[in-house]
Amino acid sequence: MPRRLRASAALLSPIVTALLLAPGTATADAPEVPSPATAKSGARAQGGCGNPPALRPYAFPSSPRVTNRFLPLKPGTRLVLKGDVAGEDHTVVTTVTDLTKVIDGVRTVVVFDQDLNGKKVQESELAFFAQDWRGAVWRLGEYPEIYENGKLTGAPDTWISGVQDAKAGIAMLARPRVGSPTYTEGLAPEIDFLDCATVFQTGQSVCVPVSCFDNVLVTDEFAPLDPEGGHQRKSYAPHVGNIKVVPVGEANPETLALTEFTRLSAKELAAVDKEVLKQDKRGYKISPDVYGTTPPAEPALVKALVPAL
Repeated sequence: MPRRLRASAALLSPIVTALLLAPGTATADAPEVPSPATAKSGARAQGGCGNPPALRPYAFPSSPRVTNRFLPLKPGTRLVLKGDVAGEDHTVVTTVTDLTKVIDGVRTVVVFDQDLNGKKVQESELAFFAQDWRGAVWRLGEYPEIYENGKLTGAPDTWISGVQDAKAGIAMLARPRVGSPTYTEGLAPEIDFLDCATVFQTGQSVCVPVSCFDNVLVTDEFAPLDPEGGHQRKSYAPHVGNIKVVPVGEANPETLALTEFTRLSAKELAAVDKEVLKQDKRGYKISPDVYGTTPPAEPALVKALVPAL
């Protein structure tokens, strides 16, 4: 997942007030990197990140299935990554729901992420992914609710592709290779959000508490607008997904490693879907101008009957 996987709840420092980017294109291997972006108020899209790829809804199936080798999102899958910050346990729980939501004309898979410090939820996020016909996985938005001492304080870092000039990005290349152009994972000028990644290594062997994995992909993720945030090296195991996160140059470094990889039962998945639908509904009040512009999330049965808009 993008840099919100960091223990720090802060996303990006407010360096940019506006950012205008020309549309690009995407291929099965990597988005095309066009000429440098036009910038305002001293803003820059630099660091080799390039512009966001152009989102074309016709390039996606009407019923979403994310089967990318390094980022498979099968409903009912749960990954738990753990680390510690300043002696306090930090846990990231990622669950692939059996829900869909139309974002910017594309029907997406809804993924439920929870960040916990100790046993307290700090952030509860709905993230939206879709895989195009060529096999690249796109991230089309995030709705992260922030909690302090168990109390919901808001969702200021919400972004949705197509709203307030936000642009979808590539979460995983179709065929990641060392030397592929650095790609944009998402852009939201209104909240100064810009995440970028590049293929760092392939064919690695990585051990985490769950198991040891071969043929692991390692990406290097960074935020050009937040240079003090450093980089994250994320390891992706075939047919599993993200298994490890190692910080490079962060002020409060934390390594996260996969400690659980499970498939939920139908009853357990239904309970998660119910919780997510409540958060989805709540988002229309918490973020009316951004999240409130989207149609409601829908159960799997509905998604099979209703095509993407």
